[in-house]
Amino acid sequence: MWNKLVHVKDIRKQNTHPPLPPRNGLGATRARVPDGEPIKAWDFVWHLISTQRHRHPDDNEDAVTERFKEAEVVYADSTPVDPDQKLEPGTDIYFYRRPAPETRVPYSIRTVYEDSGILVVHKPPFLATMPRASHITENVTVRLRRATGNEELTPAHRLDRMTAGLLLLTKRASLRGAYQELFARREVDKLYEAIADDKGLTPTTWEHHIEKHEGELAAHIIPDAESNALTYLNAVEPLPDSPGSARYLLQPVTGRTHQLRVQMNIAGVPIHGDGVYPELLPAAGEDFGKPMMLTAVALAFRDPVSKLPRCFTTSGYSHLPLPEPLFR
Repeated sequence: MWNKLVHVKDIRKQNTHPPLPPRNGLGATRARVPDGEPIKAWDFVWHLISTQRHRHPDDNEDAVTERFKEAEVVYADSTPVDPDQKLEPGTDIYFYRRPAPETRVPYSIRTVYEDSGILVVHKPPFLATMPRASHITENVTVRLRRATGNEELTPAHRLDRMTAGLLLLTKRASLRGAYQELFARREVDKLYEAIADDKGLTPTTWEHHIEKHEGELAAHIIPDAESNALTYLNAVEPLPDSPGSARYLLQPVTGRTHQLRVQMNIAGVPIHGDGVYPELLPAAGEDFGKPMMLTAVALAFRDPVSKLPRCFTTSGYSHLPLPEPLFR
């Protein structure tokens, strides 16, 4: 029953100083006691850990007890929690997860630009942007925090795990909100390159209603519903070294989950290497040598701190130069 009621999340999204500091690239986890009867703190933490889908084999009862001994289970004010304390419904506690072993993604993260406030990188495919699901350590956030020693390093936006390309991170917590709001307000121009079959498409505008439900891997287009996903197909260029294939330059205005992948698929040109559209492939068959050929190749915006225009670019899988102007 608790599995349906317990609210657990990483505290990296909070703007205040966390009750437990990030450690080895990972923020602590916040868990809220669900409605019902009070529960002993030790039992609550053990329940959370023992029911994880991806749990470290050594994260057992002794490891839970050790957390309490080391004062690594705390309340919101950083006060240590007594393992025998009865926790009332609605109480928040914080503790460190012990990540399960993960397969290392055999790609590196390339720096595109860096100054005292931001870091722009080229994210490789197969690497998540931040900790989620079974990718707790194999993600850009944790890798870069560990490489730089900067526990405040945080993405200002997100790229799908299978999408490569430009990702902007802030280097100080004080800057996080300004850049995240920039993306949230859609004040950033974005350009993506996708490689797919050449079916003779020409520049156009795609408008659809896309929905993706929790627990489902694929998003869906809802016919006749009001549009919530707008993308400009700016150019289609045949690839001289790959007959029958073309480069598609896509400028999304909205940011629905899997938006470009869904729209390319419905247009009859699914992106090469896509393991979800048009056919859902088993995760066990994932091949690091066959990435999905979708790359975020350009970002442009007015910097919220300096107020100066910024534009960053990178290469896609075609290695063709980007056109001028970049955006509509």
